[in-house]
Amino acid sequence: MPRHAVSAAPTTEAPAPAEAPATAEAPSAAEAQGPRSKNKSGSPRQIPVVGVVTEDEDAQGALKPMDLNSIIKLLEETAQDDLEEQLKSVKTLVQYYQNGFPLRDLAQIFKILNLCAEKIENQPPFLEPAYNIIKLCGLPFLKKKVSDEITYAEDTAKSIALLGHLMKIPSSELRIQICKCIVDFYHGEPPKKHITGYQQASSTYKIQMAEVGGLAKTMVQSLDLLENQLVEKLWVLKALQHLSTSEVNCTLMMKAYAARGICAHLNDPDPSGQLLFRSSEILWNLLEKSSKEEIIKQLSNLECLLTLKEVFKHLFTRGFSDYDRQLRNDILVITTIISQNPEAPMIECGFTRDLILFATFNEVKSENPLVKGLKLSNSYEDFELKKLLFNILVILCKDLTTVQLLINGQVVLALFTYVKKPEKHKIIEWSAAQYEELQLHALATLSSVAPLLIEEYMLCQGNARILAFLEWCESEECFFSHGNSFHGTGGRGNKFAHLRYTLRLLRAMIHLEDETVNQDLCEKGTIQQLIGIFKYTISKINDKEEAILLEIQSDILLILSALCENDNSRKEIFGTEGVDIILHVIKTDPKKFQSGLGYTVLLFSTLDSIWCCILACYPLEDYFLEKEGIFLLLDLLALDQKKFCSLILAIMVEFCDNPKTPVHVNAWRGKKDQTAASLLIKLWRKEERELGVLRDKRGMIIDTRKPLFTSFQAEQKIMPMPANCPTIAVMDVAENIRAKIYAVLGKLDFENLPGLSTEDFVTLCIIHRYLDFKIGEIWNEIYEEIKVENLKPVTTDRRVLEAIITASENVGKMVASLQCEMFEIQARQDVQDEQKVYAKIQATHKQRELANKSWENFLARTSNAKTLKKAKKLQEKAIESTRYGERPPNALFHQTDIKGLNTTVLSGRVVAVESTPARLVGGPLADTDIALKKLPVRGGALQRVKAVKPADDPKNVPT
Repeated sequence: MPRHAVSAAPTTEAPAPAEAPATAEAPSAAEAQGPRSKNKSGSPRQIPVVGVVTEDEDAQGALKPMDLNSIIKLLEETAQDDLEEQLKSVKTLVQYYQNGFPLRDLAQIFKILNLCAEKIENQPPFLEPAYNIIKLCGLPFLKKKVSDEITYAEDTAKSIALLGHLMKIPSSELRIQICKCIVDFYHGEPPKKHITGYQQASSTYKIQMAEVGGLAKTMVQSLDLLENQLVEKLWVLKALQHLSTSEVNCTLMMKAYAARGICAHLNDPDPSGQLLFRSSEILWNLLEKSSKEEIIKQLSNLECLLTLKEVFKHLFTRGFSDYDRQLRNDILVITTIISQNPEAPMIECGFTRDLILFATFNEVKSENPLVKGLKLSNSYEDFELKKLLFNILVILCKDLTTVQLLINGQVVLALFTYVKKPEKHKIIEWSAAQYEELQLHALATLSSVAPLLIEEYMLCQGNARILAFLEWCESEECFFSHGNSFHGTGGRGNKFAHLRYTLRLLRAMIHLEDETVNQDLCEKGTIQQLIGIFKYTISKINDKEEAILLEIQSDILLILSALCENDNSRKEIFGTEGVDIILHVIKTDPKKFQSGLGYTVLLFSTLDSIWCCILACYPLEDYFLEKEGIFLLLDLLALDQKKFCSLILAIMVEFCDNPKTPVHVNAWRGKKDQTAASLLIKLWRKEERELGVLRDKRGMIIDTRKPLFTSFQAEQKIMPMPANCPTIAVMDVAENIRAKIYAVLGKLDFENLPGLSTEDFVTLCIIHRYLDFKIGEIWNEIYEEIKVENLKPVTTDRRVLEAIITASENVGKMVASLQCEMFEIQARQDVQDEQKVYAKIQATHKQRELANKSWENFLARTSNAKTLKKAKKLQEKAIESTRYGERPPNALFHQTDIKGLNTTVLSGRVVAVESTPARLVGGPLADTDIALKKLPVRGGALQRVKAVKPADDPKNVPT
C-alpha cells in the first residue's frame, strides 16, 4: 500500500504536535557556541586569531593556501608542553576556513580532526576545536576547478565516513553536532561570504560521498552506544531519517540490521513522541528502498512484533490526535507487511488475536477491556484504519492456525453485517461513500475468510444473505454509487461493483465443492436467479461499464458450471434459457476477443459451461444442435486461436457421442466452402509444424519407426521411470490437440468426408493410424528403457518386443506407401485433366479456323458474282436434296424461300444484315417482295421505305 494512502506525516520533520522539547531539537546556548574548554584557573581562555591573510587579500575575499602539514606535525607531537600551541594552531585553522573547506584540503583537515578526537579522552580542551571543525563541515565544500569533485572524490568519501566513527567519542555535544552536520547535507545554508577563485560544490555532492563512504552504516552502529541517552538517540534517528531517503544508504543500513535495532526500541520512553515517528519513517524507507524480503526477515521476530503490538495498542486505545491516528495506521501497515511472512510469530506474540478484536469490535459486542467504551469516528484516519484491518484479516487467514482465532472473534458474522442493502433513514457512523467502500471491502474479505469457516458461514445463513443481496443488486431500486475506491471501480452510479464482489464471494463458496452449501443454494433457486442476472447484464452493456459486466457474466457462468457439473437434475433446471445465454456469448463478434476487455475470459467460461451444463443432458444437447450450436463452435475453431482449440475439440469429442452431431459437423461450411474435416486436418498439420514433427514438403512420413515423434521428444534422453509415472510419449497425448482431432474424425468414421484435397487425404492416412503409431511409440520407449537399464529380457519376451516394434514400423511403411500411391493417382489425374484442357484448347482453335474459313468464303461470295452464283446453286441443290422426291397426295406446299433474295445463307422471314447503311439504299430488303408489306418496325432490316411503288405479280406482267 502506498505510504501516502495511510499517513500524512511529513517525511523529514515531525509535525507540530510531536516536536521535541528544547533539549532534543533546539540546541542550547552551549550547543550553539560549542563546548568551551577552560584553563587551570577555570576562566575561559581567549585564543588570539593569527593573521594569515593580508588586508588587501581579505578585502578581495581571497583564500591563500595554509600550511596544514605543520599543524599535523605539531599535533602528532605528544609533549604536554605543546598543548597551548596545538590548540592555537587548530583554532587558527577554524578561523581561516570559516566559510567552508576546499576539497583539496579536506583530507588534511580531517586528519587534523581525527588527531584532535584521539586527544579528547586525555586532553578535554581538544573537544572545542573538534566541535568547531565538525560544525564547519555542515557548510558546502569549495572547489577551485570543476574537476575537483571527481579528483578528490575518494578523499572526500573517506573524510565524511570519519564522521560516523567519531560517534564513538563519549561526548553528547560532539555527537549532536555530527548529526546536525549530516542533516545540513540535505538542507544546509550557503556561506555568507563569497571566496574569490572558489565556487561551491554541487548540492548533492556531500550526499553522494556519504553514500560512497558508508556513513549510514556507521551511524546505525552508533545507536548501540546510545541506549539510555534519549537526546543523542533522537538526533541520530533524525540523521538516519535523512540518510534513508537514498537506496544506497538503505542497503547499507539493511546490512547493519537497522530495521531490527530500530524496531526493538520503538516503545522506549519518549515524552516528545519523536522517537516513534522518526523510527517508523525510517522503517518505511527501508521497506521501500531496500530489499523488502530482507527487512521483513529482520522484523519477523518475537521482540520486534511484541514492540509493534504494544505501540499499536497504545495508539489505538489512547491516541486521539490526527497525528497519533496517522502514526497508528503507519504501524498497522508495517505490521501487515510483516504478516505476509509465514514465519513471523504473529500468533505466538498475541498480535493476531488483538488485531481480530480491533477489526470486529465495532460490529460484534465484546467484553474485552481493550475495546470497552472504544468507538471509531468517521474521520479519514479511522476510515483508513478499518480498511487496513479488513486487509490484514485476508493476510492472516492464509495461515490455517489462525482459523480458531477467526471463529472466536466471530469474524464471519461481523463481515456479514455489511452484506445487506442500505437502510433508509438509519443513522450510521460512516458517511454514504465510506459505508459503500467498507461494504465492498467486507465482501472482498469474506471471499477469503468464509471458505475457511464453512460452519460459521452456514450458521450465519450466508447463502440466504448473499442471494437477498444479489436480488437487491438486480433490482431497479434507486441507488447512487460513488465508486471512489479500488473495489468500486466501474460501479459509479450503479450497483455493478456490489454485484461483482458478491458473485466473487459466491464463486469462492461454490468451488469448495461442499455439497451442503451447493444443495442449499440450488434449493433456494440460485440457478434461475443467476440466469436472470445474466440477462439483466446483457441489457445493461455499454462501452463505459463493459469490462465490469463481462467479468460479472464470466463469474455467473463459472458458478453455474460448478453447480451443474455431474448433476443432470440441475442441468434440467439450467434448461433452454441457460443454453440461450451460452449461444448469445458464442455469437460474439470474433474481433472483440482481441479487445482486452474480458471477452476471452468470458469465452473460456462459456466453453466450460457447455462442458458442465449441457453435455450428458440429451434434451439440452438436442436443443443446442437445433440452434446451430455446433456450427458456432466450428466457427470459433476456424478462427485458429490456439488458446481455444483444445477446449473446443474436447467439447466436440463429447458431442459426437450424440448420433445427430455428425450430420451437423459434415454440413458445416466455412470460408471458401471449407468443410469441418478439412479444417480439422489443417489444424493437425499446423500442430505438427509447431511440434517439429518430421514431414517432407508434401506432408509424407519420413521416419517410419517414429512417425509422431516431436522435436521435444527427440531432445529428451530416455530415462527409466517408475511404472506409475507417465512417460514422455504418454504425456504427449495430453499436451497437444492431435489426440482430440483423431477422436473427432474417428467418430465421423474417417469415411465419406466431404471437401478433402489430396494433401488432406495424405494427412488423413496419418491421423487414421494415430493410435497404432502411439502404441508403437510407447513400445519403442519401453525397449529403449530396457537398454538404458542394461536389462536382458528372456528370449520369448525379446522376440515378442521385437515383433511389436517391427509391426509398428511396418504400419508406418504401409502408410508411407499409401501416401505415395495417392500422389501417383493424383499425378495421373492431373495429367488427364491437363489433356482435357489441351483438347478443349484444340477444339477452340479448330472452331476459330472454321470461322476464319467461313469468313473468307463469305468475302469471296460478296466480291465475286460467279462464286456467288455457284454457291447459290450449291445451296439450292442441298435444299432440294433434303426434300421428298414425290409430293404426298393432297399435300399443301409452302414456299420457304423469299423470291428475289440474293443471299447464300439460310434466311427466314426476317434477316438483319450489317452492310451498306439503310439510308443509302432504302434498306437491305428494298428490292424484294417483302418490302411491299408495311411493318410497324423502325430501323434495321425491316426499316420502312418511303414512296414504295407496288409491283405487279410477275405472272401477270405482259411479255
